[in-house]
Amino acid sequence: MNTMHTHREPAAGFTLVELMIVVAIIAILGAIALPVYKNYIIRSKLSEAYNNLAAYRVSMEQYYQDNRNYGTTTCGVPAPSSTSLKYFAIACTGNTTGTGTNAGYQGYLATAKGNAGGLTAGFIFTIDNNNNQATTTVPTGWGAATTCWVDRPGGSCQ
Repeated sequence: MNTMHTHREPAAGFTLVELMIVVAIIAILGAIALPVYKNYIIRSKLSEAYNNLAAYRVSMEQYYQDNRNYGTTTCGVPAPSSTSLKYFAIACTGNTTGTGTNAGYQGYLATAKGNAGGLTAGFIFTIDNNNNQATTTVPTGWGAATTCWVDRPGGSCQ
C-alpha cells in the first residue's frame, strides 16, 4: 500500500483574532496618549500669557519710575496688541486704591484672556502692581481659580 503523505506548508499571515488584538492595543494607547498630548499643547500655549504679562509688568514698573504713577483709568503703557499675540488678548485697567497713608495710591491690573474658539479659551490670568499673579478662570478639568498661574490640569501652578 502506497500512501502518499502530502506535506502542507504552514499558512503565512495573521489570523483575524491577532489583528483584532493589535487594533485594540492601538486604540487603548491612543485613548491614553491623545489627551496627554492635547494638554501638552495647551500648556505650551499658556506660556504666551505668562511671558507677556511678566514683560508687561516690567514695562509698567519702568513707566512708574519715570512718571511716579501707573497711569489713570487707562494704564500708562499700552498692552501688547492682538496682532503680536496668537493665543491671548491682554488688557490693562488702572485703579486708585488704598486708604490712610496709602490713599490715592495708583495701581493696575493686567489681564490675559484666552482667545475664544481656541485651545486657550476659558483661561484668564492676571497680574497687578504688587506682582500678585492669579488665575481667575480655567476650563473644566484644570482645577479652580487660584492665586497663582495654573500651568497644568488639576490646578497646579508654576
